[in-house]
Amino acid sequence: MSEPVRLRSILGGAAGNLVEWFDWYVYSAFSLYFAKTFFPGQDQTAQFLATSGIFWIGFLMRPVGGWLLGRIGDRHGRRTALAWSVGMMGGGALLLAAIPSYATIGIAAPVLLMCARIVQGLSLGGEYGAAATYLSEIAPAGSRGLWSSFQYVTLYGGQLLALAFLLGLQASGIGDAALSEWGWRLAFVVGAALALGVYLLRRGIDETPAFTEEAAPARRAGGIAELWFNHRRAVLIAFGLAVGSNVAFYTYTTYMQKYLVVTSGLTKPLASQICAVATIVAILLQPALGALSDRIGRKPLLYWFGIGGIVGTVPLMTAIGRTHDPLVAFALVLTALVILSGATATNAIVKSELFPPHIRVLGVGLPYAISQSLFGGSAETVALGLKQAGHENYYFWYVTAMIGVALIATIAMREENSRWR
Repeated sequence: MSEPVRLRSILGGAAGNLVEWFDWYVYSAFSLYFAKTFFPGQDQTAQFLATSGIFWIGFLMRPVGGWLLGRIGDRHGRRTALAWSVGMMGGGALLLAAIPSYATIGIAAPVLLMCARIVQGLSLGGEYGAAATYLSEIAPAGSRGLWSSFQYVTLYGGQLLALAFLLGLQASGIGDAALSEWGWRLAFVVGAALALGVYLLRRGIDETPAFTEEAAPARRAGGIAELWFNHRRAVLIAFGLAVGSNVAFYTYTTYMQKYLVVTSGLTKPLASQICAVATIVAILLQPALGALSDRIGRKPLLYWFGIGGIVGTVPLMTAIGRTHDPLVAFALVLTALVILSGATATNAIVKSELFPPHIRVLGVGLPYAISQSLFGGSAETVALGLKQAGHENYYFWYVTAMIGVALIATIAMREENSRWR
């Protein structure tokens, strides 16, 4: 494969991941405004809790998406799975943009909201495994850590794009009332349009050499039974790594925006600005740390996350909740994201290196999706529920414990990156 073709394929896969995560994060970013559209008559924390609960329901479908698109990716190609994934995400975004309010159609409004998130949950359940595998396999030997790190560049980028869209609407002067009434729908319309464009783009990118060179009988093998009985150790390691990184990621990103508003007492626009700037710095860290992992291995960066997260989570979250200074809040949020980057920069390549090509998309995607379903998607709900119960600090210890699971998985993991060097 020529370098221009390889670069085009990497950019095509990464652009699709960007749009997928933009569509996913728009829900979290704009839930500050649309929560009362679907759940009127409750206090602010209760509304956030309700929308976070539906956010979690979308996560419950991710293992199904991880299995479905994992099998498609392993049997029919990574490119095909990626195209299906972004198409489903765009359809869910279009439905979200069109759902009438509770005042208009009653209980059907939150039900349709849930249906849209179920479709998007299926999509994203398959996107992770397909994108991680595609970027890892299409990258040149010796630089797979660098190029696969762009999965989280685009993941963070999708979140940043969602925040930027929100900040742009906030700065436009239309006001909170208009944002709550109709402004939030614009983000889902944009997400659906971008998804359509990326669907067409992904249909034209090249398939990876690892898939095209795999023998047909091997492709017909695979499935959950082989994954569990022949690759159980790799599955458990991938799951353990995902548990810690997922809970930490959703705590320091999507939940952080609400935490800065509800606990720290900062305004919604200020909380959005802090999260946006911290995310920009995190994006810049990903390729640098990914390239570093090509030189020193993946495990040192995973130890950085595991040990740093265990030691730092409780004091960082406590300090963020007590400060009212936006600069101090930014520094603390950024510190948390720097620690987290030890896991995110290596996330795709570490899991891809655990599995052989004929079962790689399923092996990467399904344990991750199950972890997301059980732990990642529930992070906001657990945090807000504990806050409502008056035990917010318990959540910080919960996050610490989940990062401890990732540290145990790191200790158990062999350094696998020699397989592709």
